[in-house]
Amino acid sequence: MARNLQTDGHLRPVDLARGHGLSTQAVRNYEEAGILPAAGRTAAGYRTYTPLHARALGAFLALVPGHGHRTAASIMRAVNRGAAGEAFRLIDESHTQLLADRKTLQAVERALRDLTSALDGEAPGRGGVFVGPLAQELGIRPATLRKWERAGLVHPRRDPLTGYRVYGETDVRDARLVHQLRRGGYLLEQIAPVMAQVRGAGGPEPLEAALRDWHGRVSARGRAMLTGAAELEAYLRARG
Repeated sequence: MARNLQTDGHLRPVDLARGHGLSTQAVRNYEEAGILPAAGRTAAGYRTYTPLHARALGAFLALVPGHGHRTAASIMRAVNRGAAGEAFRLIDESHTQLLADRKTLQAVERALRDLTSALDGEAPGRGGVFVGPLAQELGIRPATLRKWERAGLVHPRRDPLTGYRVYGETDVRDARLVHQLRRGGYLLEQIAPVMAQVRGAGGPEPLEAALRDWHGRVSARGRAMLTGAAELEAYLRARG
């Protein structure tokens, strides 16, 4: 909740702004965007706010870390026009997305564990593998490997004499990881950023630090949603 707000029921834009560490222009922008209820006006035409506006602003700012600016704004606009059901639907969608993110993280971790186990029993420095034998090893069709290549998930080189695709040790690793994620039900477009992380980290092992960071961000977002829900409930009670 805002700090050092007046309690006489009348707040100037600067009071509301300072109480939340914002500029007065930001407060006016939020009002114009429907995030805050419409302000009252003095006889001279100056805006006046109330503790209810402070509650609305506090709720919006608390919703942003968990739901993002755009969704938080949509939630507040729905509440302010009396469409609480729409606001709750938007909140439910954010929770659904967070759950999907958690499941994706778990799938990546399982896939990496399976991949590491498979590679542990394999001699280092494995030579190139053609598309047919690799597809047979994975239990998929060669056309599937070519589809993954078009999607940018695997990057085999071409044999300079025959033009055939040749999968090196890293390519085989990538193909196995894609295969594990596909078995988990993930779409190619969902797998692409994971593969980018694996390559950027230099392989599955260095990715462990990224996964820990991912866990932290998912947990932080979940906690932020709880904080946002508490502030929104306080605003709803204040609205009556």
